[in-house]
Amino acid sequence: MKEGELVTRVLDKYGFKVLSYGKIRSVYKVKTNKGTICLKKFKHGKYKASNGSFLVQELYKNDFFNTPNYICTKNKNLFVKYKSLFFYVTEWVDGIECDLSEINETKNCAKLLARFHLATHKIDCEKLKIRNNLRNWPEVYKNKLYDFNKYEKIIASKMIKNTFDIVYRDNIQKFYNIGLITLTILNNSKYYKLSEIANKEHTICHDSFYYQNIIKKEDRYYIIDLDSIIIDLQVNDLGKFIRRLMYKSSYKWEFKKAEEIIESYNTVNKLSKDELEVMLALIMFPHKFWKLGKKRYFDFKNWNEKKYVHKLNKIIKYGELQQKFLEDYIQYLDRYDKNFSKEG
Repeated sequence: MKEGELVTRVLDKYGFKVLSYGKIRSVYKVKTNKGTICLKKFKHGKYKASNGSFLVQELYKNDFFNTPNYICTKNKNLFVKYKSLFFYVTEWVDGIECDLSEINETKNCAKLLARFHLATHKIDCEKLKIRNNLRNWPEVYKNKLYDFNKYEKIIASKMIKNTFDIVYRDNIQKFYNIGLITLTILNNSKYYKLSEIANKEHTICHDSFYYQNIIKKEDRYYIIDLDSIIIDLQVNDLGKFIRRLMYKSSYKWEFKKAEEIIESYNTVNKLSKDELEVMLALIMFPHKFWKLGKKRYFDFKNWNEKKYVHKLNKIIKYGELQQKFLEDYIQYLDRYDKNFSKEG
């Protein structure tokens, strides 16, 4: 079946007449006789639509109106199943993706995330069918550090070593040491206590909070795509957000900018020193270096040599800057409000 015919057939279940449509990232922007809507196609997770719809309704009750509403079919269903595919529909937020190269825009997004986290605290998550991601992160990190040793042995066993092998091998110890420091920080933190609280309260993370899922409409910001929501420490959302930004040319692991993001979040939902210590480990662990090694030596990802070397060099060039970032973050923790203790 042609794409246009499929879109028309699915939206007929909603009572929409399709006027035009286009693909934007993973969704369809569809102009209909009743306005513009967002059509999302997915293969797995039939609870995505019900989870998202329930969360949006509960967020609205808590005065968080920065997510698009889900739309039901004519038969009051939240999704349509067609053969092996699922579809759901939400309102279309007619704005633009956020420009996170601008620090002021990024600070506004951090405030949006803080408001989202605060609003979710009041929601009964028992009605959501979502994954609990509260794992034993110290154990996970330790196993990843063991992988570095495995990568080194694989490289050593190769009769002919290419450029990637040599450069990766020569940097393993440096990134291993960073990983060891962050593992020590995590083990010495209140990670287990915070995880216990998060597990009891079922705190929600968006888990994909980045520019493609943050839409700016005039002076208002919206979070879209709730498909990835999980139960986890909420500093994981903020930590992943900061970590991804630090690899961008406009940030380059400059701690001052990370501090501005953290402080913007704090103006809405202040983090405790314990949470900031855990977040440091989440930000600093060498995920990208480990993951690239996994793709090369365990998964045998079918990339050409040029692509592998380009990705590796991009990771390595930030190595010294990451070390300075780590030192500045620790100094920030030392002067952080020691008397502040987050409620809950």
